[in-house]
Amino acid sequence: MKYSRLTKEQFEELHQEFINFLATQSITAEEWSDIKTNKPEVAEQELDVFSDLIWEGVLSKVEYLEHISPQQMHLFHCTEKQMRLIALKIKASDIDITTTEGYDWFRNNLLSDDVEFFTAAKDYSDSKNQDKFKLIQEGASITKGELYQYFENLVSK
Repeated sequence: MKYSRLTKEQFEELHQEFINFLATQSITAEEWSDIKTNKPEVAEQELDVFSDLIWEGVLSKVEYLEHISPQQMHLFHCTEKQMRLIALKIKASDIDITTTEGYDWFRNNLLSDDVEFFTAAKDYSDSKNQDKFKLIQEGASITKGELYQYFENLVSK
């Protein structure tokens, strides 16, 4: 597998897409039941191939990722050639920006000495989608990029 297998819940959400996937391989519902019962290793392979196809489709559309932890915020813009990062670090150890109170403090103290900004850019490795997937595995979420764009405007002034 290139990525990870979808969860049971994700498979349930993508039930119709999975049926279509099996149909493209001329596998009927009856044949699928037979494969699951008599050739579980083949069924596992089909689930893995489908999972990779879904991940590949999702990752190819990802433009922005965010990873927010109690003291740091990493905002990624996935461009064609490279990944750009805006990172913010909270120096005040008693502030947790994953809480409402901490985030409010963060918004009100953006330009204080307790908040550090960093920017960086990095070319992709051999697989742009693998690079994105790794960040998701580490806790990043796919977003529309509002935070990235806000801070990009702030740091570029």
